[in-house]
Amino acid sequence: MSSKRDQWSSKFGFIMASAGAAIGLGAIWKFPYVTGKSGGGAFFLIFVIFTVLIGLPMLISEFIIGRGAQKEAVTAYRKLAPNTWWTITGPLGVIGCFLLLSFYAVVGGWVLLYSLMAIVGKVIEKNASYPDLFAQITGTPWITLAGLAIFLLINIIVISFGIRNGIEKANKYMMPLLFIFFIILVVRALTLEGAMEGVVFFLNPDFSEITAESVLYALGQSFFALAVGFSCMVTYSSYLDKNVSIPSSAGSVVVMNIFVSLLAGLAIFPVVFAFGFEPAEGPGLLFMVLPAVFSQMPLGEVFLAIFLILFLFATLTSSFSLLEIIVSAFTESGKRSRKQVSWISGIVVFFAGIPAALSFSTLQKVTIFNKTVFDATDFLVSNVMLPLGCLLIALFISRKMSGQLVKEEFTLSNTLSPAWYQTYLFLMKWIVPITIVIVFLSTLGII
Repeated sequence: MSSKRDQWSSKFGFIMASAGAAIGLGAIWKFPYVTGKSGGGAFFLIFVIFTVLIGLPMLISEFIIGRGAQKEAVTAYRKLAPNTWWTITGPLGVIGCFLLLSFYAVVGGWVLLYSLMAIVGKVIEKNASYPDLFAQITGTPWITLAGLAIFLLINIIVISFGIRNGIEKANKYMMPLLFIFFIILVVRALTLEGAMEGVVFFLNPDFSEITAESVLYALGQSFFALAVGFSCMVTYSSYLDKNVSIPSSAGSVVVMNIFVSLLAGLAIFPVVFAFGFEPAEGPGLLFMVLPAVFSQMPLGEVFLAIFLILFLFATLTSSFSLLEIIVSAFTESGKRSRKQVSWISGIVVFFAGIPAALSFSTLQKVTIFNKTVFDATDFLVSNVMLPLGCLLIALFISRKMSGQLVKEEFTLSNTLSPAWYQTYLFLMKWIVPITIVIVFLSTLGII
C-alpha cells in the first residue's frame, strides 16, 4: 500500500468504524417500528436469517474489492476492471452516497436539535409536548437548516482529520459508548412492570402474523442495514492491512449489527407495552412516543437523555462513511488536501440538502411524482440506486473480478476450511443476485 495512504491502526479500529457505518438510523429508528408492524419475533428471526445469508456475503464482497484493489471506490473498479462498463459502479456509489447524505443529514440535524432541546427542557416553547417539539423542528425552516449545518460541520471536522485520527478515533469512543448506553436502557426497560409482554412480543416468533410483505420488509432491512450497495465498505476496506481476516471482520460487524437490533427491541418494546402503547406506532415511535413514555418514568429524563445521545451517536457514525466515500474519491490522487475537499464536499452537500430540509415547511407543496423533495430523493436512493448498486457489486465479484484475487483475499489470514469459500461463492453467484432482483422489483411495485 502506498505510504501516502492513511490506514486503520488496528483490526479493532476497522471493525468499530465499519460497525459504526452499518449501525445507524436503520437499526435504531426503522427496525423497531418495522418490527412492530410486522409481527415482532417472527420478523426478527427472518431478519437475522437474511442478514447472515444475504448481508454477510455482500459485506465480505465489498471488503474483498476494497482491500484487493487497495483503492477507494471509484479507482478500485477502474483498477480491477479497466476499460469496461463495470467502472460505473464506483461513481454510482459516490453519487448515491452524495444524494443519501443530502437527506440523511437533514434527519441527522433533526436528531441533533431534538436531542439538545429535549434534554435541556424543550426550549423552543415551554411545556411543549414531544410531538410539538418535533413538529417545530421539522416545520421551522431556519431551525431545520441550522440542524443540517451543525450536523454536517461535525462530519467535516471528523473526516478532515483522516482515517486513523478522525473516523477511527471517533468510532473507538462512540461505538463502545453506544453499546453501554443501550445496555443501561435495556436493564431499565426490563425492570418495568408489564415489560415481559414486550419481550414476548419481540422474541417469541408468531408466524401467523407474517405476510409476504413482512418477509420482503425483513429482506430489505437486513440487506440495507449493513451499509452495503454504495461501496462505502469498499473505501473503508481499502485502508485495511493484509494481516486481517476479511470473513472474521465482516462476521464481527454482522454480529454487532444483529446485537444492536436485539438491544433496540429489548429497550423499546418492553417500554411500549409497559405503558400501554401500540408497537406498530410507525416512524414517530422514536421521536414522539418513546420520549412521552420516558417522561412518565422515575428518572425518565435521565434515560431519555441517554437514549437520545445513543440515537445521535448512531446517526453520526453512519454519516461519516457517506462523506468519506465522497472525500476519498477526490483525494486519492494526492493533488488535493483532505481538509480542503472535506470542507468543499460538506458545503456542497449542505446546499444540495436544502430542498429536502425545507420539504416539511417552505417547500412542502413542491412535489416530484406526488412526493416531496425529501421523499422523492429517499425513494430514488433507497429503492432504485441502492438495489442497483448491490446488484452490480454482486455480479462484479462473482463474474468479473479475478477469481484468484477473490479467493486470496477471502482466505488471507484465516484458517477457514475451503467449504466456507465455496459456500460464499455460491451465495454471491446465485442467491444474492436473485434476492436483490426480487427486492428491487418489489420496492418498485412490479411484483
